[in-house]
Amino acid sequence: MNDVYAYRAPGEGGGNGGRGGRRLWLIAGVTAGVLALSGAVTTGAWLLADRGGDGPDDRVAEQAADARWAEGISSEWMSEQMGLDVPVTARSPQAAYEVTSRFDTGLLTFTLTRSEAETYLKEHPPEGKWLEPSSTQADVTPHDFAHLGLPEPETFKDGMRYGYVCPDAAKATEDPGTSGTPDNPYGTSDAYDTSDKRCVRLYAHEYSPKRTRIYLRAHFEPGISPLPATPSSSASAD
Repeated sequence: MNDVYAYRAPGEGGGNGGRGGRRLWLIAGVTAGVLALSGAVTTGAWLLADRGGDGPDDRVAEQAADARWAEGISSEWMSEQMGLDVPVTARSPQAAYEVTSRFDTGLLTFTLTRSEAETYLKEHPPEGKWLEPSSTQADVTPHDFAHLGLPEPETFKDGMRYGYVCPDAAKATEDPGTSGTPDNPYGTSDAYDTSDKRCVRLYAHEYSPKRTRIYLRAHFEPGISPLPATPSSSASAD
């Protein structure tokens, strides 16, 4: 007999009890097979996800594995590396420098009054024009300015302007005029841009009715700038 007849409705085929038992065993066997196959597929997917992970979190972890924040970084030193001054009227200047095997990152931030900020932006115009983000980047991983206890500038939309400032170059290494998109409201990413032309990403955030915070971020080839001597190294040299 063909096994397909095992799926006859109850009461068909003369009520043979042996055939009814066979139907129950066949249904149970098919169900167990489906569950086993489903479990194998799920387990395989987990294994592939663990072995083949190459998402943003993996790249951030890879970068952080060999990263270190340099000591003794002052706003004056960072200003010299970027080629952009810090006004004498600036408040709360902070700077940091991260060293990795792929590229180094320099950070500089300070606050100005609204009028002082407008003067600063006119003295340091961008390549192209100042841009405004179409939305915030809520998924930005806190890393750069979080080291200084500040939110990342990409997480702001209102009161924000940004652009590339290249004090020692006629043209930026990337097109800073690229407008934002819903997926990338801050335009072209500068994550792996290097500052061989000394271009700096500048963000100006009007965080209060009277004050503006300036964020400066630049990327350098590893070892392009000799780091300042730390107090401990200076003491050992003496």
